[in-house]
Amino acid sequence: MAVPKYDQMYEDYLRVLEDGRERSNPEIRTVIAQVRDLSEEDLAETFTSGEQVFRNRVAWTCEFLLKAGLIQRVRRGVYAITAEGQKVLREHPGRIDTALLRRYPSFRAWDAPAKKAAQKEKPEIAAGYDATPEEAIEAAFREVNDALAEQLMAEIMAQDPAFFERMVVRLLLKMGYSSTGDGHVTAYSGDGGIDGIISEDRLGLSRLYLQAKRWAPDQTVGRPEIQKFSGALRDVGGTKGLFITTARFSKEAQESARRQNIVLVDGGQLTRLMIEYGLGVSTVATYEIKRLDSDFFNDEE
Repeated sequence: MAVPKYDQMYEDYLRVLEDGRERSNPEIRTVIAQVRDLSEEDLAETFTSGEQVFRNRVAWTCEFLLKAGLIQRVRRGVYAITAEGQKVLREHPGRIDTALLRRYPSFRAWDAPAKKAAQKEKPEIAAGYDATPEEAIEAAFREVNDALAEQLMAEIMAQDPAFFERMVVRLLLKMGYSSTGDGHVTAYSGDGGIDGIISEDRLGLSRLYLQAKRWAPDQTVGRPEIQKFSGALRDVGGTKGLFITTARFSKEAQESARRQNIVLVDGGQLTRLMIEYGLGVSTVATYEIKRLDSDFFNDEE
């Protein structure tokens, strides 16, 4: 039989976890493949990009159930069913679809932004017109990246603060902030509030000082934290400061940072930069969009 669509495997995924045990995605895929009686040919089916269709669809099944709160991420790559997931299995056997998931506020809050973003780009879409193929691709691209950004943030939060500091240094090096690739995390003892240093030139005459804080994404960083970092910069004679966090900054913190020549990067910008510069992510497909070359057909020679 053909590989089921991702929205046809909601109940399959929940049934695998119904006994309350924690399972990894590879384990879950194996059970679903057996239940669905998928052949080796089915499992070997790929998209044009080379990515496995079954693996991709199960990943999206997981993502949708996660956003609805029917499953939970226990730790990286491991999931368990929630009480609400158990309830859905009891009350809606054979009828678990995306319409059901949309009953949950958490799912609607996640599902709506990408659609609204696509509508803002072209007002006529909101009025009921169909999107052009290019617009549909752009909307899909944003949706994939939004989901990827959330996955990145979840993985970051599952790591320890030391990993986050090292990751931030690696990101800045990938962004080209050092001509020599010289960047390091400072020692925990006596770092004076400086978490990392990037040498921007060969002799180390120009240095970028980092503050990297892995705080809850819904936490707000206020002006006092910026002032502390500013004091640490003065202590080391630094003139360039970068404060990166998984949280967000208050308006007062942003104003204080501007006055003190400190650049702020919040959680949303951090994950976007990671995607843009390929840190913690890998490319699974590349598509080229081509349009008619009118000059070719107007060439009289």
